Amino acid sequence: MDIMDKVQAVADRYDELSELLADPEVLADSQRYQELSKEEGEIRETVEKYREYRKVVDSIAENEELQREKLDPEMDSLVKAELADLRDQKEKLEEEIKVLMLPKDPNDDKNIIMEIHGAAGGDEASLFAADLYNMYTRYAESQGWKVQIVDENATDVGGFKEIVLMISGDKVYSKLKYENGAHRVQRVPVTESAGRVHTSTATVGVMPEAEDVDIEIDPKDIRTDVYRSSGAGGQHINKTSSAVRMTHLPTGIVVAMQDERSQQQNREKAMRILKARVYDYYQSQEEDAYNEERKNAVGTGDRSERIRTYNFPQNRVTDHRIGLTLNKLDRVMNGELNEIIEALILDDQAKKMEALRNE
Repeated sequence: MDIMDKVQAVADRYDELSELLADPEVLADSQRYQELSKEEGEIRETVEKYREYRKVVDSIAENEELQREKLDPEMDSLVKAELADLRDQKEKLEEEIKVLMLPKDPNDDKNIIMEIHGAAGGDEASLFAADLYNMYTRYAESQGWKVQIVDENATDVGGFKEIVLMISGDKVYSKLKYENGAHRVQRVPVTESAGRVHTSTATVGVMPEAEDVDIEIDPKDIRTDVYRSSGAGGQHINKTSSAVRMTHLPTGIVVAMQDERSQQQNREKAMRILKARVYDYYQSQEEDAYNEERKNAVGTGDRSERIRTYNFPQNRVTDHRIGLTLNKLDRVMNGELNEIIEALILDDQAKKMEALRNE
């Protein structure tokens, strides 16, 4: 089937959805109305672009018809100029429609839970985890997103063994999903007196925040333990069991939360993290089609896969999945990630486009 035939089928479905959304029976069923509205919203841009394309195609046909008539030189010149412009528009719209027709990741619009761990390299790995946290925070600010620290395990040297963030805003997952994996740093640690370059690693995990419609966890499958918080906090810490540990029994996933003063707040935070981890677990357990799709995407998304190297002495960052090297590491660490992320998105789109052609 030609790509434009596929788009026509999407346009037909859009018209059908518009009728359904005006149906009193659908209006009375809030869940069905919500589902159909979501589907309509997802294809609206494609249909609008296709309608624009159809108008351009019709205008080309009209101008070609005019050319067959005997026109005076001035009019002929005007028609030729308009045709050239319309053909450029048609080509541009075709490319935009192809991109819009690529398979969509259902999680792209979601907020994320990001986990950054200092891995190989001791104190230096924990310091690099803190650098990555700062990098993502600055990038999020440039996108107008909100960053909230959900949990952290700081080290004495000012780094993090682990830090968990919730990043919310417009299409967060669509841009940060490519950050899943092992990030390698090469630099002279502050503790290194001989000036030797060391290699350390931090891992980044990115999970879409799971909504109730995505995953339903049976309360019977969760064991909740409460205990006293440890660490700074004065007398309050010693008197109340405000910390919460939740275990999802079918998967063995454990989330501990002692960040907040009240047990209820810790329960709510722990539940959000647990849902995201369980959702991520089941998603990655889905069968071969899912795994094959992951392999075709940029890298496998596995946290053990080395995706990027940050070389400080040479001010160089390399993304190994697409062979991209930039000699502006200082700017990247300051949150200027657009160039890398856009290159990863384009690479992903090119692979999906190829798969679409081969269908």
